[in-house]
Amino acid sequence: MAEALKEARKAEKKGEVPVGAVVVHKGAAVARGHNTKETAGDPTAHAELVALKKASRRLGAWRLKGATLYVTLEPCIMCMGAMVQARLSRLVFACYDPKGGACGSLYDISKDKRLNHRIKVTSGVSEAEAGELLKGFFSKLRKKKRKKSVK
Repeated sequence: MAEALKEARKAEKKGEVPVGAVVVHKGAAVARGHNTKETAGDPTAHAELVALKKASRRLGAWRLKGATLYVTLEPCIMCMGAMVQARLSRLVFACYDPKGGACGSLYDISKDKRLNHRIKVTSGVSEAEAGELLKGFFSKLRKKKRKKSVK
């Protein structure tokens, strides 16, 4: 999770929501990613999808069986759908996303028996650190917006 937090800090430096992800396969980090929605102008440029795409290219397969994705925020519906499609074995995330999470907060795609694949999930790893990073980012963003509205 420490590596995913480094990726989240990279996103923050770019003015992106600080979410980072790392794919680990056979004990080695094979791909990393962070949010680039704003800089790429791409609504699908979530940290998880960036990392999953890189991992698939690096491993030469779309099936990521045996891989674990570490991410600093609970994934959304889109990202969970991609993880199911990729046959990801395990997901480890830091903090829950009560407004958009699809792994326990609003939905739980990881356990939906109607789907052809289920993902083992561990939550709360480095939760405080990831939560503080997100809170700090949004606090700064709100302050910027207040300053703009005052002018």
